[in-house]
Amino acid sequence: MRWKFCPSPAGKGNPKWHRRSDKLFLGIDHTAIVISDTEASLQFYRDVLGMEVAGESENYGPEQERLNNVFGARLHITALRAAAGPGIEFLEYLAPRDGRPYPQDEKSNDLIHWQTRFLGISADQAAENLRKSRRTLISTGAIELPDGRAGFRKAVIVRDPDGHAVEVVEQ
Repeated sequence: MRWKFCPSPAGKGNPKWHRRSDKLFLGIDHTAIVISDTEASLQFYRDVLGMEVAGESENYGPEQERLNNVFGARLHITALRAAAGPGIEFLEYLAPRDGRPYPQDEKSNDLIHWQTRFLGISADQAAENLRKSRRTLISTGAIELPDGRAGFRKAVIVRDPDGHAVEVVEQ
């Protein structure tokens, strides 16, 4: 994952990102992930994890090519939000379609491993929903961390339809 400063155009996005401030860093609005199929990802993030679609667009042109550093980039973008916290943005490349898939044998201790954390839902319920929907669990189920030193009490880690690791934690 790489971090980018992407200012929201006037009249778009959350008004808090348009306020004047002497701070260099105002916060994180969303993370973006490249996906291969919007509908498959919606079935996971919306239907299993409970996020809601906040908007969609198709982006292309010189600005998008420069932003993504991909010549000929044409993207279907879907923004999702939960009740609170940063959102997630799907980037489905309509062109070019030659991106490489996530390595099937990627493990949690690999240098390329990255996971997105979702907070607030029951880890036990998430693990059950994920098993029922036949998702690939990375962890052996909902794992309890009773001392709370990790900042949460229970967690489960799963792969989304494209192989991205998703950690569902409960306080």
